[in-house]
Parts: sequence; C-alpha cells; structure tokens
Amino acid sequence: MTDVTERLRAGGATPPARATPAGAAETVRVWDPFVRVFHWSLVILFAVAWATGDELQLLHEWAGYAIAVLLAARVVWGIIGTTHARFGDFIYRPSAVASHLADSLRFRARRYLGHNPAGGAMVVALLLTLALTAATGILMSGEAYRDAHWLEDIHEMAANLMLLLIGLHVAGVILASFEHRENLVKAMLTGRKRRQPDDSGIPSTHDP
Repeated sequence: MTDVTERLRAGGATPPARATPAGAAETVRVWDPFVRVFHWSLVILFAVAWATGDELQLLHEWAGYAIAVLLAARVVWGIIGTTHARFGDFIYRPSAVASHLADSLRFRARRYLGHNPAGGAMVVALLLTLALTAATGILMSGEAYRDAHWLEDIHEMAANLMLLLIGLHVAGVILASFEHRENLVKAMLTGRKRRQPDDSGIPSTHDP
C-alpha cells in the first residue's frame, strides 16, 4: 500500500497491477476506454467508407464525417488524456524510431507498455493520412469542390496510402506480439498488458 501511495503522489501513475487467475503474470492497465473505442471504431468506419465509395455515396460520406469527429476527439485526448494516450508519451525522435526498427528486425527491441517508437510514428502517420482523406472527402461533398478532379485524386491517393499504412501497422503488431510473446490485439480489446519485472507502472519519460 505504501508503494502504491508513493506512486500516486508522484502524479499520473498507472493504476496498480492486477493478478490474473491461475498464477498468470500480473497485468497493468494501459489503454483507456476512449482509446480502445476510438481504435476499433476507426477500423469499422474506414472499412465502411472503403467498401461504399463507389456505390453507397451517402453512407460513404457519413462514415467520413464520423471519422472526422473521431479524429478531432483523438487530438484533444492526445493532449489531456491518460498517460499512454498522450502524444508526448509516444512521439520520439526519428533516430529513436530508426533504432527501434533496427532492433526489432534483430528481435532484440525493448518492450514498452505504451506505443514503442515505431508504433508511435505509425499512429501519427495513420492519423495524418486519415485526416487528409477525410478532409478532402468532406470538401468534395460540397458544391464548391464537387467537380474538382485534382481533389478527388488526392482523396484517392490518401485512401490508398491508408491501406499501405494499415498493412504495415498490422505487420508491426504481429512482429511485436511475436517478439515479446504478447497478444497486442487482445491488449487493445481489454486495455491491459503484461507487467514485466522492469515495468514500474510509473509513466516512462523520454526525449521526444
């Protein structure tokens, strides 16, 4: 109890770990409900938008509006949200991202409770590309840019880039899950990850 109190006094401490049944490793809460709902809602909405672009235009547009609202909420949450949801927790220098990628390919990358440097860079890339996709789509839904073919080209390019990034993101999740023997998809569903001996439960600091 004393240890927990000291962590809370330090400010922003991650909630204490919870022992799982049958002697399994302890877990610690990492992803808050907003982050998890945001993540899976985007998966569904982007799939809907992609599938309806050529035939169900109204549904396609409403999916785009919903994505734009979610992105705006995520930006706010990235500033005032919980520890691992904040941009400051997972935006690293390019050199740190490159170093982590190199270590990952050699299966010796450090494990992070939140997003690792490469994962954080991917989150930023996905958010920016999705924002571009949504913004160009919304502009085309108005009268002023309805026939702007150049804007349509940018919209389609951004959507295709999203597919590429999603593929790389899934590959990165699979690689990290295999490397650290941890189901990251399950973690994004439950919000909890395994705590290792070197995980203090106190938010890590780094030079972004």
